[in-house]
Amino acid sequence: MSLAVYAPLAGRIMALGKVPDPVFAGQMVGSGLAIDPTPATARVQALAPVRGTLVKLHPHAFVITTPAGTGVLVHLGIDTVRLGGDGFTSHVSEGDQVQVGQQVITFDPSAVQTHGLSAVCPVVVLDSAPGSAQAPALTGDVPAGALLFSWTAS
Repeated sequence: MSLAVYAPLAGRIMALGKVPDPVFAGQMVGSGLAIDPTPATARVQALAPVRGTLVKLHPHAFVITTPAGTGVLVHLGIDTVRLGGDGFTSHVSEGDQVQVGQQVITFDPSAVQTHGLSAVCPVVVLDSAPGSAQAPALTGDVPAGALLFSWTAS
């Protein structure tokens, strides 16, 4: 089984190993990539990177399970759970069916940084082997909705 995972927001592609969190950097929850959001004065829409069921929704993170049963986590910033949802707006509910590119959460990366936190957003295939996400030839900046990486079950 192969899975295409699309960029939930625009920004600079970053290897998980460079994420300022040991759990994501060590790929302990799975393989993937991260996006450092494009500096913006406005709020940013975080979009669904895959099609499926929204099985977990927090103000700062969400998990979508694909029809094949693969979970994909989008985490908006590092340690942003400490913000208690301040600055995050959900547009869907747990249990909803979502399509690629559908708006899930709106947030303000600059407000995250104002609190002294990183706005880097890991996008991870849950429980996948370290290094199993295959990035496309694209490097540098990625627009929202572009192919971020592919993953193939081993």
